[in-house]
Amino acid sequence: MWADLRPVGRNAATGGYRRFAWTGADADCREWFKAQAVDRGLTYELDRNGNQWAWLGDPEAGDAVVTGSHLDSVPDGGAFDGPLGVVSSFAALDELRARGARPGRPLAIVNFGDEEGARFGLACVGSRLAAGQLTREKAHALRDAEGISLAQAMERAGHDPETIGPDPERLARVGAFVELHVEQGRALADTTHAVGVASAIWPHGRWRFDFHGEANHAGTTRIEDRRDPMLTYANTVLAARKKARLAGALATFGKVGVEPNGVNAIASLVRGWLDSRAADEETLAAVVAAVEEAAVERGTRDGVRVEVTRESFTPVVEFAHDLRDELAKLLGDVPVLPTGAGHDAGILSGVIPTAMLFVRNPTGVSHSPAETATEDDCLAGVTALADVLEGLSCR
Repeated sequence: MWADLRPVGRNAATGGYRRFAWTGADADCREWFKAQAVDRGLTYELDRNGNQWAWLGDPEAGDAVVTGSHLDSVPDGGAFDGPLGVVSSFAALDELRARGARPGRPLAIVNFGDEEGARFGLACVGSRLAAGQLTREKAHALRDAEGISLAQAMERAGHDPETIGPDPERLARVGAFVELHVEQGRALADTTHAVGVASAIWPHGRWRFDFHGEANHAGTTRIEDRRDPMLTYANTVLAARKKARLAGALATFGKVGVEPNGVNAIASLVRGWLDSRAADEETLAAVVAAVEEAAVERGTRDGVRVEVTRESFTPVVEFAHDLRDELAKLLGDVPVLPTGAGHDAGILSGVIPTAMLFVRNPTGVSHSPAETATEDDCLAGVTALADVLEGLSCR
């Protein structure tokens, strides 16, 4: 399965993946998922929001045990973030069949669409739509860097954008969702354990900072006459690092747009996106407020107007304690650890019981071509997921 997926959406120059929602690479990943389902004799479904499902047992029976993750990527992302969970799900099902397990509950594998939000700027679109956290109107309004709307992209890919929206009937048939994911940090790397169980996801969000200045000539405009938004933006980036460090939180400006974007022109607009995360919502709110205050203060000095728009926010996620504890019991003495990364399991936690397994990442690097996991650890993850699925579905 890894060999089949390896070339899909891979950039030859960087070695990273560009599997963005509703593109050709995304379509190839979707075809791969469907083929895996059909080859195993599973019932394949595409739901109203473009999420893919592969069922063992009656999809209508209810109280299903579901696993899976996503196949899309961030720009130049690694091979493991998302796909490890999907590949491991099919491999775990193969393992269950090899064991002769007889599930008493339906099992399903899911590929949630547009988890990373790399193209349209909002993470977990497929699961947000299904869970009712994103309306059809707001989804249709999402646009990529070229001005193509999500609705247009879905239609071009052969999916009817008018069907998208909450899917409570489908989610009501799910009794538990367990997502396996490569760890995006070094907590397990410093232990002897290949697999861990998630306890919680830090609250996190994305904020757009618009710095409005005045375009002018770089060679003729005196320093004292400039209203340069790049200065305000640069100071805000530094302020975000400082405010987050002092609060024990995280703050990152990882995406920026500049207008008119000329080498010999003072910018008229700099638009930067802040990603911030913290252990609790109060700390997160305080950090973002402090960054905004620093931006406005510096903007006043630079003659630059600052606007801040919250584009997304996910509150703290405490995974279902009963399910989390059952996973830990089934797997024995494994670490239970929180994460600062968002996942579909976190979105769905508000409507169905969810849990997560992490597979050790020896470098801790993620969202990068350097992201990795050893084959032995990946196989340990498959075994752990098979143990969990057997324990939950065969009781």
